[in-house]
Amino acid sequence: MDRPDLADRTVLVTGSARGVGRALLLAAADCGAKTAVHYHTSADAAREVVDEALERGASDATSIQADVTDPESVDGLFAAVESELGEVDVLVNNVGDFAPSHWADIDFKTWNRVLETNVNGTYLCSKRALPAMREGEYGRIVNVGYASSEKGLVSPKNFPYFVAKAGVVMFTRMLAADTQDCNVTVNAISPYVVENSDEFPEELPRDRPASFEDLVQPLYFFLDPDSEYVSGENVEVDGGWLPETV
Repeated sequence: MDRPDLADRTVLVTGSARGVGRALLLAAADCGAKTAVHYHTSADAAREVVDEALERGASDATSIQADVTDPESVDGLFAAVESELGEVDVLVNNVGDFAPSHWADIDFKTWNRVLETNVNGTYLCSKRALPAMREGEYGRIVNVGYASSEKGLVSPKNFPYFVAKAGVVMFTRMLAADTQDCNVTVNAISPYVVENSDEFPEELPRDRPASFEDLVQPLYFFLDPDSEYVSGENVEVDGGWLPETV
């Protein structure tokens, strides 16, 4: 689809130094947005994304370090973005650790980290972004979920991730309802297996994983000003995957 015009918009994508976050951030740069590259530990990679964003048409770009599970760090993240690029018009909550091990083998620290990065990070960043969005004429929040998580998909392997992503989709619907009286929309993009995934099943829908471009298409739809009535939706980018077992 056509790219939305984001020339006057500030876009923050959490976890955008690598992978899916990087692809979504650069997609916003292609639309002329001012782009904030968030990272936790990947400072060098984040600086490279800033350079690429500017090369691809971002009107401005910066990289900012923060821990999205810490309220003070999140406040500092937004304060830095606001100081350098202006108030955040588009927030993409992409950060979310996973733990592809049997639930009984996952240590407590890892268990908590998966829940905190996915659910708490989405909550904290959305809460910080919303006051300014509510006062403006345009605001977009896009959360990254996981295909079929809202259907109660579970497995002994990677269990906290499934729980966390189900929470992200529930949070998406709740926040959409809570913002229906203003110019903010809240939606989710939920992939199955993506081209940079660590593990690939033997059989894939359409014989391939989702490409980054497959995820960019629904992002563009959600960010388009003409999509202002679409909120609370979850687009599963899964190639038609119908899981009977995980």
